[in-house]
Amino acid sequence: MVGGTGAGAATIQVQLRLISSFIGNCRSRQPLHNLFRYNPGQKHVLMRQSRPFTGITNFLFNKRNTDEIQNSTRKRLKPGKLSPRRPVPNHIIKPPYVASKKPPGIASGPEVHDEKGIECMRASGKLAAQVLQYAGTLVKPGVTTDAIDQEVHQMIIDNGAYPSPLGYGGFPKSVCTSVNECICHGIPDSRELEDGDIVNIDVTVYLNGYHGDTSATFFCGDVSDEAKKLVQVTKESLYKAISICAPGVELNKIGKIIHAHADEHGYGVVEQFVGHGVGRLFHSDPVVLHYRNNERGRMMLNQTFTIEPMLTMGSIHPRMWDDNWTVVTEDGSLSAQFEHTILITENGAEILTRC
Repeated sequence: MVGGTGAGAATIQVQLRLISSFIGNCRSRQPLHNLFRYNPGQKHVLMRQSRPFTGITNFLFNKRNTDEIQNSTRKRLKPGKLSPRRPVPNHIIKPPYVASKKPPGIASGPEVHDEKGIECMRASGKLAAQVLQYAGTLVKPGVTTDAIDQEVHQMIIDNGAYPSPLGYGGFPKSVCTSVNECICHGIPDSRELEDGDIVNIDVTVYLNGYHGDTSATFFCGDVSDEAKKLVQVTKESLYKAISICAPGVELNKIGKIIHAHADEHGYGVVEQFVGHGVGRLFHSDPVVLHYRNNERGRMMLNQTFTIEPMLTMGSIHPRMWDDNWTVVTEDGSLSAQFEHTILITENGAEILTRC
């Protein structure tokens, strides 16, 4: 799941440390439903978006204020109906933020593990990968994203884990399903997938006290060649970034290699949403930027974090719906994303979220 951040054309700001989590050393508490974004102009700063940025009616512009997308027969996404929150058995260990029922805190510090912690991360990562693989098989025309959520929820709890997104800052479902122009944080609902859709499924599981976080973009039915290319290039950008990871490597090299690959194919890179440390906490240091930057920081041995680039065909600027979660491209252009949790090893990086 993208690093707990939101985005927008904000002018009303609250400056906070970029690391968000419900647990850990909390320096400040802010409602997650406000969401945050990374401000490229300031180091490790979160920006709270202004209300004019939100609202499904506000992200449609002048002549584009129609259901159809310019130069496309595809219609814009609209929110569907939500089913009731799904229960989790009492015996399953839940992240602290579920029981606290408090707004998320701001925590910092990298996730660096001993041997036991590494094994726990491998286990949570493997389960997340298996759940994601299964979820991908469900992507077919006529299937609702809510049905996918139901299956994901059941598989996670059947394996003794907790679906990390459920209850995180009020998120109502167990997985994120982001269709077509949705950049991230799409809430599963009654909308049926249509032939030609692309859908990102973002799975995070909490197993034995550790989170494993991964996502992939899947094809629904007969998808256009241009959509297939966007998805392929996005996936390539993730693996190119992983290939350069190793102890001591500057974190900013991740953004540089992703941005270069996107540029080569004429795609935009969404800047306001970031990768993040993951482990005992859902989101922690480091902040992983997917675009060119000069931020400081180096990778550490036995550290775990996510890389999760979001590429777009058109505008990289996001708009948020009234649910305060669903984020779409401002022009309705397609967006794709892939994500892995990785472990920095002596020889490079180990992908933990791989079946």
